[in-house]
Amino acid sequence: MSKPVYILNGPNLNLLGQRQPEIYGGETLADVVQACTDLAGSLGLTIKPLQSNHEGQLVDWIQEARLNGSAIILNPGAYSHTSVAILDALNTFDGPVIEVHISNIHKREAFRHHSFVSSRADGVIAGCGTEGYLLALRRVANLLAKG
Repeated sequence: MSKPVYILNGPNLNLLGQRQPEIYGGETLADVVQACTDLAGSLGLTIKPLQSNHEGQLVDWIQEARLNGSAIILNPGAYSHTSVAILDALNTFDGPVIEVHISNIHKREAFRHHSFVSSRADGVIAGCGTEGYLLALRRVANLLAKG
């Protein structure tokens, strides 16, 4: 079996469906994971979905993915705009990295317009709601197929 695609979610994403549904929608993180699991199976992929509100835990999982993962889909949440540590960890990962944001960060507060993660990402998906995760998974499948 091939190495899984790590789907990493940062702070407050455990509150999807409860937190600001006018921005993030009504789907829960469990809904997102189920949709990704279903799509991954049809693409011949497996996923490892993880969520943490702690920056260091996300760094640890990125480092784990260096050995055990084929790609990373990352919604870093607010850490997008603050975490050089996550960027440094991503820079040690050789596989594809896709950054996902449920909302369009460029239509929001000015401090959200810059993402440290984007400089390492092979693609950035923003403003597509939770469908962005499925778009990212399809992109990862294409990148992995190209080798």
